[in-house]
Amino acid sequence: MDTLTNKIADRSAVIGIVGLGYVGLPLAVVFAEAGFRVRGIDLNSARVDGVNRCESYIEDVTSERLASLPHRIEAFTDFAVLADCDAVSICVPTPLSKTGDPDISYIVAAAEQIAHYLHPGMLVVLESTTYPGTTTEVVLPRLLGNGMQLNVGEDFFLCFSPERVDPGRTDWTTKTTPKVIGGVTPACLAMGQALYGAALDRLVPVSSTDAAEMVKLFENTFRAVNIALANELLLMCETLALDVWEIIDAAATKPFGFMKFTPGPGIGGHCIPKDPLYLAWKLKTLKYTARFIELADEVNSSMPAYWVRKVQDALNEAGKPLKGSRVLVLGVAYKPDTSDIRESPALDIIHLLQEKGAEVVYNDPLVPVLNYDGLEMTSATALDPTLATADCTVIVTDHSTYRWDEVSGRAQAVVDTRNAMQQW
Repeated sequence: MDTLTNKIADRSAVIGIVGLGYVGLPLAVVFAEAGFRVRGIDLNSARVDGVNRCESYIEDVTSERLASLPHRIEAFTDFAVLADCDAVSICVPTPLSKTGDPDISYIVAAAEQIAHYLHPGMLVVLESTTYPGTTTEVVLPRLLGNGMQLNVGEDFFLCFSPERVDPGRTDWTTKTTPKVIGGVTPACLAMGQALYGAALDRLVPVSSTDAAEMVKLFENTFRAVNIALANELLLMCETLALDVWEIIDAAATKPFGFMKFTPGPGIGGHCIPKDPLYLAWKLKTLKYTARFIELADEVNSSMPAYWVRKVQDALNEAGKPLKGSRVLVLGVAYKPDTSDIRESPALDIIHLLQEKGAEVVYNDPLVPVLNYDGLEMTSATALDPTLATADCTVIVTDHSTYRWDEVSGRAQAVVDTRNAMQQW
């Protein structure tokens, strides 16, 4: 333990990062900027080559920032480089399976690979979002199964520290966002704090890895449930012939006891659509039904269909059927001012419009090509004529670069899922 602590203190520790995506690459950069040597591992050779050429593919990390860290970050496709690493952070995806169950196959694969190179004094930290118990029930047994007879908390150290990345955000970054961390043992927690404390501004220690896993799921369940409440408020206000945006804005003037959430086309991103379902799945194994989570998922998942009906209504008012009409989807990223399309509700809206026979085009200045979820489309580059020729424009992502006055002046009909038209 003293050896690793000393290596962290004098920055001679070598840090491995498994997974160089939205979480792993920014973390690698932060460790490198703190003076550590970092070895990133990713099975995507294009990513590996890009990092080694100092060419970033992540919005939160510029190529110039990578280039400012010569020889501090190296990327590989071979896990064998972990043999010389003193610590390794697992930053791999945790999607849902086609049946809606947690898919932790990437975590399992990473843990099994790390087990081959686990050695005395090594620290392993899981950052991938997952259900409570994964670190101790899935990762730990695989590390212990390497045949070396190592004891956790004595010979090696294991923690869980959930990522809190919000792509495109500049006020809170990997370095400045408070970092929750829990250890399998107190010694594990102490070692995790020593490493992450050397690179990040603030740590929030909790009592166990299970607690840290639960913190992450609760954070995103909180958002999912409150977004669902805002979405249902939209439906209720429509029934009552009230303006939902007026109601929300007035309620938001209360200086205490209220947090503003707004309705929209659904929920997107890598975390919020799936994390609550990870928790619901875990609780089902304990014969407990997470009713709020299931209801929130039902409401949020229904929103793309609601807005497609609104497109149909707008076309009907113009005397046009949805089938055969040209519909422009404005913005396909899951949130404004980012190119991240993971689980974007725009994808569901496009699929539903196509299923009903609409001719769908899209424009998104940050997503020039859409090749995801079975869709292969190219963004319309000339927005003005596209607006003019579309029978209906549906605003899905309110990028700050859009001029809403121009959209209003050129579009034949508009369905605004974000209340963007009222903001200019």
